[in-house]
Amino acid sequence: MREVLPVLGRWYAAGVPFGLATVVGVSRSAPRDPGAAMAVGPDDEVVGSVSGGCVEGAVFELAQAVAEDGEARLETFGYSDEDAFAVGLTCGGEITLLVRAVTPEHDPGFGAVADSVAAGEPVTVATVTDGPAPRGATLAVWPDRTLGTLGTSGLDAAVTADARGELALGATGLRHYGPEGQRREDSVSVFLQSFAPPPRMLVFGAIDYAAAVARIGDFLGYRVTVCDARPVFATPRRFPEGVEVVAAWPHRYLQEAATDERTVICVLTHDPKFDVPLLTEALRRPAAYIGAMGSRRTHADRAARLAEAGLTEGELARLRSPVGLDLGARTPEEVAVSVAAEIVALRWGGSGAPLSATKGAVHPNRSS
Repeated sequence: MREVLPVLGRWYAAGVPFGLATVVGVSRSAPRDPGAAMAVGPDDEVVGSVSGGCVEGAVFELAQAVAEDGEARLETFGYSDEDAFAVGLTCGGEITLLVRAVTPEHDPGFGAVADSVAAGEPVTVATVTDGPAPRGATLAVWPDRTLGTLGTSGLDAAVTADARGELALGATGLRHYGPEGQRREDSVSVFLQSFAPPPRMLVFGAIDYAAAVARIGDFLGYRVTVCDARPVFATPRRFPEGVEVVAAWPHRYLQEAATDERTVICVLTHDPKFDVPLLTEALRRPAAYIGAMGSRRTHADRAARLAEAGLTEGELARLRSPVGLDLGARTPEEVAVSVAAEIVALRWGGSGAPLSATKGAVHPNRSS
C-alpha cells in the first residue's frame, strides 16, 4: 500500500472514485502479505498487486464494480484443483481481499492518511471487513488523534486503543470485536494496517562493503545511515543517493541515535578501538539485528574484549558475527546479499537453507 499511495492520493485529491483491493488474510503459501494492495482508477488504470498475477484479472473486475456501486465486498481466492488457469492461486495458497470504493464520501480520512505516510508520520487505518458493522468503514488513528468511524463509539474506542498498540510495533493484521467493541466477542472483524516510518539501518564503517550494504538496505526499504569517524571516507558521494552519511565516532553517534525493535545495526569497521565501545552500546539497546564483520579469529578477540567490558552472555548472544549467511561471498556486493539474507531470515524465521532441501510450505502460516 505504501508504494501505491502517491498515485491513490492524486486520484483522491482529484475527486475520482477508485476501487481498492487489500489483502486482509492469507493462509499457506500465499504470495503477498496482509496489506498488499491493488487499485483500479480512472481510464481503468491499475496500480499495485495482490497476488503477483494469479488473480489480478478477477480483482480488476471486482474493483471496477465496487467503484461504480460503492458496495464493499470480501472475496477469498484459493488454488483451483480442476484448472490451474482458472481464477485461483497456482502457488497453493489462499488470500482474502477486501475490495472497497474510495471517495471523500466513503473514506473522509484517506487524503490525510496519504499525507501522513508521505511525511513519515505514523498512522494506522482500521477497516471493517465483516460482521454487524458497515463493511468498508474506516477509522484512521494517529498517536494523538483519530478521523472517521466504524459505526459505534464503543467499537471506535476499542479499535483506537488497539491500533495505537499495533502502530508502536508497525504491525498489520485482523482483530475481532463485538458490535460495541467488546473484546470477548468476535462478530466484527477489523483489519488494522499500520504505516509506521521505515525501519532504520545503521551501517558503521564507510568502506566499500558499507556502500554495498547501504545500497541493498535502501532496496529493502530501510532508512539507511552510514557512520564513520574518518571524514575523508564519510562523504556522500561514495554512497547511494538518499543514504545519510555522518562523520562521527560510531559509539558516540549511536548513543544519541533512536533505535527500536525493527532497527538493523551493521558493524563493518573490524577495528577494536571502534568495535568494542560501539558494540557495548549496541548490544544493550533495542534492535532487531546486530551484525559485525570479521574473521572467526577477529570475532573471538572481539567477544573476549566485550566480555572484559562487562557484557553478559545474554547480551553477547545477540551478536551475529561473523556477519551474514554462508553463501561463499567474496565481493562487497556478494557480502551485502549475504548480510541481507541473514536479516530477512531472522525477520521471518527462515532457516537459510536452500528451498530445494526443505519440505512443507514455502511461506508458512504467519501471524500478524
